[in-house]
Amino acid sequence: QLQLGESGGGLVQPGGSLRLSCAAAGATVDYDAIGWFRQVPGKEREGVSCISRNGGSTKDADSVKGRFTISRDNAKNMVYLQMNSLKPEDTAIYYCAAVRMIMCDIAFRFDYWGQGTQVTVYA
Repeated sequence: QLQLGESGGGLVQPGGSLRLSCAAAGATVDYDAIGWFRQVPGKEREGVSCISRNGGSTKDADSVKGRFTISRDNAKNMVYLQMNSLKPEDTAIYYCAAVRMIMCDIAFRFDYWGQGTQVTVYA
């Protein structure tokens, strides 16, 4: 059973950076596309970024294009989200998720989810 765990969240000022990590355990993620999502309590979950199985293709939400970069290291069973130029509206709980697909799209139905990590951008 694949288990995902996020880390790297925290408090940061606007314009700052954070790197989130998603660690996989229990199974390899070599066969899974991975997505990052975020959610503010009381609001719908939003897809942020998505990366294909081999890392060759990525997709980003318009709200984070040019600021966030998703990457993966299959040898380490890890996926990352580098977040730069953070804004207060990026404040949310961030989740990584896996789906057994080659390519990635945040519209997919993801099968495995982590517990989330809080990111707070404050002035």
